[in-house]
This record gives sequence, structure tokens and C-alpha cells, in this order.
Amino acid sequence: MKIETTNTTTIKDVMIKFGVVLGVISILFNVVLYVTDNFLAPHWSLGVLNFVITIIIIVMALKAFKQGNGGFMKLGQSIKIGLGVSLIAALLGGIWLLILTQVLEPNYSELALDAARDQIIEMYPDMSDAQLDQSISFQEPFTKISFMLPVAIMMSLFFGFIISLIAGLILKKENPHADA
Repeated sequence: MKIETTNTTTIKDVMIKFGVVLGVISILFNVVLYVTDNFLAPHWSLGVLNFVITIIIIVMALKAFKQGNGGFMKLGQSIKIGLGVSLIAALLGGIWLLILTQVLEPNYSELALDAARDQIIEMYPDMSDAQLDQSISFQEPFTKISFMLPVAIMMSLFFGFIISLIAGLILKKENPHADA
């Protein structure tokens, strides 16, 4: 009697592999922004590029899982993979954020507020000093690591969910021979 062995790829393996890949790419992307002095107010197109990279990596993860499992993947599996990849990448990105704000730029909050002040003045040159100060005071909590880190993780999970849901709906294929 011949026993068949199947090469199944686990969700955990795919999440770790592609989560680390996405995390490292994100860190490298942010290091380039830092080195080129664009980390405080990058052009909107760089955000779009970062989002496209995220979509590509998550879709690659889903395809790798599906291929490693005989061409089958459930929608729930795709969502788990997308969330896992996003969480691992966000945690790695969080390490970069901590290094940036606590080591490389310990005065990050002040730098971010100065950049925001410059943008407001450019957009609203007739704004009074009192209005400008009030606007800046509203933004101050958002420049603290205690706010940025949880929000970055939540945003990563949110977009990971949306991307994996859409891609999972497209790529899913139920195994008709699987136990229910």
C-alpha cells in the first residue's frame, strides 16, 4: 500500500515568511525616506507606492499558500494570512518607528510639529498666530509614539483585512474533497 504525502503549506509559515518580507521592505522604504530627509512629510505618491507594495506582498502570500495546498484556499484562510502578514510587518515597522523616534530623532515630535506648522502656513498664509498655535496644539498628541504606534498597527491590520478579503474573494477555491 502506497501512502501519499502532500506538501501542504501552513498559514503560519506563509504569514511569517511574507510578514517578514513586507516588514523588511517597509523598513527599507522608511530608511530611504529618513536618509533623504523626507520622513516628516513624504509626497503622497510614496504612500501610494507603499500601499501597492503591501497589496503585492499580501497577494503573493495568498498565492503561495494556495499553491502549496493543492490549489485550494478558503476565504477565512486568506483573511488569516492577510492579517498575519500585516501584523508581523506592522510590528517590524513599529521597531523602526521606535528607533526613529527614540534614538535617531529623539525630538521627533517637535520636528513633526514644525513641519506641520510650515504646511499650515503655506496653505493658509493669512491665518493668525493664535489660530496657528491652536491648530498645532491639536496636532501635538498625534506626534507622540504612544499614539503613532497603536494607530500604525491598527491601520496595518485594517488594510491587511481589506486587501486579503478582496484578494481572497478572487482567489478562493474550496476543496470539494475536504472534510466539512
